[in-house]
Amino acid sequence: MAVGKLRMTPQTVAVLSVMIEEPDQAHYGLAIARATGLKTGTLHPILARLQEAGWTTSAWEDPEDHEDQGRPRRRYHRLTKDGELAARRAVAAASASGARAALRPRTAQS
Repeated sequence: MAVGKLRMTPQTVAVLSVMIEEPDQAHYGLAIARATGLKTGTLHPILARLQEAGWTTSAWEDPEDHEDQGRPRRRYHRLTKDGELAARRAVAAASASGARAALRPRTAQS
């Protein structure tokens, strides 16, 4: 699958930075929002564009996996192999240009 080109905003770079920390893991929106400091209204359009471009895939968790936890189902996002390569290049390019200075993933203390 060809990986589409995306406009690299600081917010998109922040999302990709979180996802490439654990590229083989599925990430859900609220966890990404917490890690980046982004509001979900900003985050979800970014996740949709990443998927449209072929950088990620997504799937809803099985309803049985969360029924007893009293929370809504989560939609998990995972980098594709091509998306991981593209994300690493994009984050490296943004780091080199200083574009990430405006928005950095939060640490546990934030």
